[in-house]
Amino acid sequence: MSNHGNSIKLITGNSHSKLAQDVADRLGILLVPTTVKKFSNGETNVKIGSSVRDEDVFIIQSSCPGVNDHFMELLILIHACKIASASRITAVIPCFPYQRQDKKDKSRLPITAKLVANMLTVAGADHIITMDLHASQIQGFFDIPVDNLFTEPIFLRYIKHQIEGWQHAIVVSPDPGGAKRAAGLADKLQLDLAMINRKRTQSGVIEPERMEILVGDVRGKVCILVDDMIDSGHTLTLATNELVEKGAKAVYALVSHGLLADADLTQLGELPLERLVVTNTVDQQGHRLPDGKLVVLDVAATVAESIRRLHNGESISLLFGEHEFMI
Repeated sequence: MSNHGNSIKLITGNSHSKLAQDVADRLGILLVPTTVKKFSNGETNVKIGSSVRDEDVFIIQSSCPGVNDHFMELLILIHACKIASASRITAVIPCFPYQRQDKKDKSRLPITAKLVANMLTVAGADHIITMDLHASQIQGFFDIPVDNLFTEPIFLRYIKHQIEGWQHAIVVSPDPGGAKRAAGLADKLQLDLAMINRKRTQSGVIEPERMEILVGDVRGKVCILVDDMIDSGHTLTLATNELVEKGAKAVYALVSHGLLADADLTQLGELPLERLVVTNTVDQQGHRLPDGKLVVLDVAATVAESIRRLHNGESISLLFGEHEFMI
């Protein structure tokens, strides 16, 4: 593939080599041979094995596991390409690091997502592609273009093809912060919306082990629980148990970024949950749940198409619709 004389050069670090290879296969190109390793003192060492001069470089690097190491790899890869005279450098970050630290809601807290944005820009990134940001305002932390792709079209296809009786289901947000995300999905499916939240005592103190349904009636319905991230699985556990206790017929959980870094997979497997559906924005190869409860949806087609369209100067707005991409 080429545009104005330059071609796509696809590079990856150590965070998610399988996704990078799948994207390369869909684009019909080879990954640039790259060595990313550590010296004995922990410093990251990068060697790019072929020329990137005047080329359109895309660096695929997710954030988990090992977010700090992988972010440092990304910065060094960007810098290496910058000083090797790459024409344009796009950081493709399916799961953006530190995205939950996007605001200062208490004294002396950092806005780390802004710091990450500054570091990417200073390293030499010209463009950012990411997916399902925890807070869309993170795009405003950058002075360079940011394309925030959505996993919603992938989830819509899954719901319509894999969840029996979805036409009579209800979409559920596990907290008020995710209500907009859940409402968007419910609107496209023309379904009702429910919202649950941590239960508070009369004095206003949050009860850490209790939830209550604030909006919606789930009795006798298939519940589609929607969230952007699962780490420990604690919120999912409380929400699932609350929905079942209130008479839900079945519960499906759809989560964009399945970090599962601090999750007890055995405990999650015992939940009264039909399926936990995540994407491969982070590597899922080490994650298993019994009875096929964990379903991993592939984002490689969406990432590959966004790279192809950006390289050719085409609009990527079609990626926000419900489409299959044949590359």
